[in-house]
Amino acid sequence: MHRRFRLLWMLLIMVLPAPWAGADEGLTPTFFNPRPAPGDIVLPMPDNAEMVFRAVRVPGSGFWGDQDRIIQIGDAAGGIFEGLQRTQISGSFPSADGQGWDIILAKYELTRAQYVAVMGMESLLAVSGDPEDQKLPTLQGRALRDALTLPLTFVSHQDIQAFVRRYNQWLFDPAHPERVKALPRVDGVPGFLRLPTEDEWEYVARGGLPALQAGTFNDRLPFAEREINEYAWHLGNARHQLRSVGLRRADALGFHDLLGNAQEMTAGLFRPEVWQGKPGGIAVRGGSVSTPPAELRSALRAELDAYAWNPDQGRMEERRSFNTGVRLAIGANVVVSTAQRQRIEQEYDQYRAEWRRTMPVGRTLDNLVAQASVQLGTVEPILARLMQENAALREPLTAVQAHMDRARERLDMAQRESARSLAQDAARNGVNLSVYLSRLQRLEGSLETARRLAELSTRYQEQVTAVEASIRDLDEAARAQLQGYRDKVSTLGDYEPAYIEQAFAALAARETPRREQVVLELLKTHAEDFNEQRRADLDLWLEDYRARFRDFTDG
Repeated sequence: MHRRFRLLWMLLIMVLPAPWAGADEGLTPTFFNPRPAPGDIVLPMPDNAEMVFRAVRVPGSGFWGDQDRIIQIGDAAGGIFEGLQRTQISGSFPSADGQGWDIILAKYELTRAQYVAVMGMESLLAVSGDPEDQKLPTLQGRALRDALTLPLTFVSHQDIQAFVRRYNQWLFDPAHPERVKALPRVDGVPGFLRLPTEDEWEYVARGGLPALQAGTFNDRLPFAEREINEYAWHLGNARHQLRSVGLRRADALGFHDLLGNAQEMTAGLFRPEVWQGKPGGIAVRGGSVSTPPAELRSALRAELDAYAWNPDQGRMEERRSFNTGVRLAIGANVVVSTAQRQRIEQEYDQYRAEWRRTMPVGRTLDNLVAQASVQLGTVEPILARLMQENAALREPLTAVQAHMDRARERLDMAQRESARSLAQDAARNGVNLSVYLSRLQRLEGSLETARRLAELSTRYQEQVTAVEASIRDLDEAARAQLQGYRDKVSTLGDYEPAYIEQAFAALAARETPRREQVVLELLKTHAEDFNEQRRADLDLWLEDYRARFRDFTDG
């Protein structure tokens, strides 16, 4: 680092007042953590710089997890690369209370100041594609501060990887064991800096475990749309101009600028279906100051062409983007010790027996029906080839083919029955939901009457309180039935349309009460919509039920 710049750097950190002084958090802001908050994990950097991280809990307590770790990412109403997918989210480190696992993600986007602290000013001037960065050595005071607290952009993916490598080397210098003191650990082994995966990033952006528990995880934004200007810099309020990190409000988990400001590189290559399809450039998330507010969403993803074609020069170049930066994560190896591996192996037996077949990976690898279908499809061409090449084997192989055909029929029957059973269970949730909604409608009428009476005499206030309590209990029960309904419809929606159609045909053939008939009509529509769109719209489904069962009578 230039000697003159180092002196300016130290003066800047120690003396210059922070523009966030007096923030509503009531904590003293600092240069590298403008919005300090309980739970911040602060790592040292060279030249007294810092990087701040936060832990985000994932569901479940074991290493392998359970059904609670299945989350849905993507947005059926988003772009072509945001198709809904189910995945199992996992944490890298045991939680502080020892009862779960955490993802550790940087609280802010990586800034120019942090890059300079590790790599030096000369390196930034050499790798940056931003002409404004060339002016940094000439800046002083607030102008220098404002420039250094901007997200690091206009550098290549390769430059970011070089930074991560150098920072890890500095942290792990054996002559300075104090540097790793704050790093989270697995079995006493400290983690290391890396880029976040796409599913880690989206899980945090959607609000993590609190959002899952509140039922808001699948919302398009992690905050009310009317508040978007308070949480994010986008095209509407930033107009392509990056802003210093931490100026917008923190989200519910304490992170800043996950949506907007600079779009952020992740660890994986960009693939059209997140984990499937042609591997391309680098997957970037979160949108930026160039993203229209109507397009900003937790599922938004794009491709950064790590190597881009320059048509004017007629050559490939390392891609540098003015609005693409990065946010680091702290990761750990899966296996860090022999003892830990043994524990993982012991847990796996129980996981495989109880949960794996219900997880996304199990539905494709351990699901017996799916496995058998794949295996039958693999064997058939082999049999056909053997029959053609060996006339003497034609008769016994024909017998094998007949057995396979019968097995295929049994598999078809199993899928029909499974789909019918799911539809029946979902209908049961739907009937319960409709009953609760009918009761709520009547109670709301009673509440209005009780309130009018309470205006005339206070002795009716107890009646008001009792009705309000009943409404709260019924509303909670209705929400629980809606969640169960959603889970079963989502699973049913994974079946081929023919099996869904057959399931409802079988249920419709029974003699059922009028209420259940109406539920089956709604259920069929919702299952078909999910099968086509891969999206469970709970608000719309609930409104469908309210509309169909308003003033409904079973007679």
